[in-house]
Amino acid sequence: MPVEQQLQHGNGPSNLVDVLEKVLDKGVVIAGDISVGIADVELLTIKIRLIVSSVDKAKEIGMDWWETDPYLSSKATEKTTALEQENKQLHERLNALEDKLSKNESTTQSTGGEKYDQG
Repeated sequence: MPVEQQLQHGNGPSNLVDVLEKVLDKGVVIAGDISVGIADVELLTIKIRLIVSSVDKAKEIGMDWWETDPYLSSKATEKTTALEQENKQLHERLNALEDKLSKNESTTQSTGGEKYDQG
């Protein structure tokens, strides 16, 4: 094998690594639309958006959906449980406030429209 071919062949993998490093560092967006139609009637449109980047770059641009997906992250399950507990507490507080309000309204109505002073 001639030296020139060896040099070109030897640089191939490092060039591939360099390209891959740049792609992951900067990110690449691939976008495309596929439309299926018959006789100028559009039946189906598929919009494809593909982003190739490193995890760090994705987090930097605000794409961290895998952290909030309970199927992919145990931390997401913990967050979901905490949100469910908070939601339950808020419902309990809301029910208590509604009960107080309805008791206050019934007391006002029973005194002929005047507020009833308990003190």
